[in-house]
Amino acid sequence: MVKIVGIGGSLRKDSYSQLALEIAARRVEALGAEVEILDLRQMQLPFCHGGDEYPGYPDVERLQNTVQQADGLILATPEYHGSISGVLKNALDLMSFDQLDSKVAGLISVLGGQPNSNALNDLRLIMRWVHAWVIPEQIAIGQAWKAFGADGKLLDEKLSQRFDQFAQSLVENTRKLRGVS
Repeated sequence: MVKIVGIGGSLRKDSYSQLALEIAARRVEALGAEVEILDLRQMQLPFCHGGDEYPGYPDVERLQNTVQQADGLILATPEYHGSISGVLKNALDLMSFDQLDSKVAGLISVLGGQPNSNALNDLRLIMRWVHAWVIPEQIAIGQAWKAFGADGKLLDEKLSQRFDQFAQSLVENTRKLRGVS
């Protein structure tokens, strides 16, 4: 069975990035994959200092072990100042090739302004650097306050269809690239 780990790069209580991640996770689960979301809002992670060990921070080991055991990733980030959030970058920096090499990744960005690909392009560069495989489908949600209903569901049918295509691609490509049934 395909195992996917989702990581949201926002610490905000009512995070649109987290909502988008949860929607993607449900779509991936509906296709038969197992999904675990690592909620960075609930984890105690230090700033990365480039070392291999972070004594006193068991969540670093949890992050590393959970990602290492996964076949793929869903990374969702708010776009801050034209790039990914520092929170997500730090979480990725706390890992190495041991955890990220050969993972299949799907990318989502959420922003208050018009949709663009800045954060997604930066995430692609980071994931390529650690030898991960990023699927071609990606989701950029602009004007996030208009995208979700009070119940957390997507309001736009075309955007909902993009989530379906994203999930399908992530599961299919993970099966192919990782050799998992």
